[in-house]
Amino acid sequence: MRAILAVAEKELKDGLRNRWLIAITSIFVLMAGGISWFGSASVGTIGFSSIANTIISLSSLNVFLLPLIALLLSYNAIVGEDEDGTLLLLLTYPLSKAELLLGKFLGHSAILAIATFIGFGSASLSIALFAADVDISSLLSSFGLFIVSAILLGMVFISLSYLVSTWVSEKSKAAGMALIIWFFFVLIYDMGLLGILVMTEGKVQAEIFPYLLMLNPTDIFRLINLATFETNGTGLLSIASQDIFSLTGLIASMAIWIVIPLSFAYYRFLKRPI
Repeated sequence: MRAILAVAEKELKDGLRNRWLIAITSIFVLMAGGISWFGSASVGTIGFSSIANTIISLSSLNVFLLPLIALLLSYNAIVGEDEDGTLLLLLTYPLSKAELLLGKFLGHSAILAIATFIGFGSASLSIALFAADVDISSLLSSFGLFIVSAILLGMVFISLSYLVSTWVSEKSKAAGMALIIWFFFVLIYDMGLLGILVMTEGKVQAEIFPYLLMLNPTDIFRLINLATFETNGTGLLSIASQDIFSLTGLIASMAIWIVIPLSFAYYRFLKRPI
């Protein structure tokens, strides 16, 4: 365990030195603050509207931004060390491949978690201090769930990027694969589901369609943040309007999305020639 924490600490310090933590936190602060206070500008009003509107808007934007940040943060975790010649040096220490992989994963996850907590926590604090007639308990629970689910979503894509990083032999290939993963889960997958709905005139949704959403972690993330509000969302998310998925089940699904790619990454790392 000490070796894992040592590697995680090194990754966290590297993130501070390379200003990853500062950059990600700044992006989240600006995004959260802008949506919280100016999200209703399109309808001619300025200021905080409601907790539900704020969380749903943040979720919609975060689906695009957070996975990309997570992939860019960690796509070269293994292949980068290999290309730079430091991977072999690291493995000369009393450190197993499992400890190295888990340590890096914890370090990158910590960077994202700290940035997410500060960035979105600052928005909830500003709402609590300056917005009128806000239910503080509802604010804390909604933003708390949002922050936890955002961290889990980031960890999913860190896990996926580790699978890529252990699979390919060059950083350029890892970057390309990371972008393909982003395009697939953020854009292509849901467009494909919409295409199936159109072709079948919606006849498949009652049987299997809600469960197809579980094959995309970004959809799970949005469903988690709809769970506490009296809304079923729009588009594909409205398919899950029945009480099919519990909050516990959705969070467990996110955890599975973290564990499975990371397990395959470990398997590939064991087979990777050094």
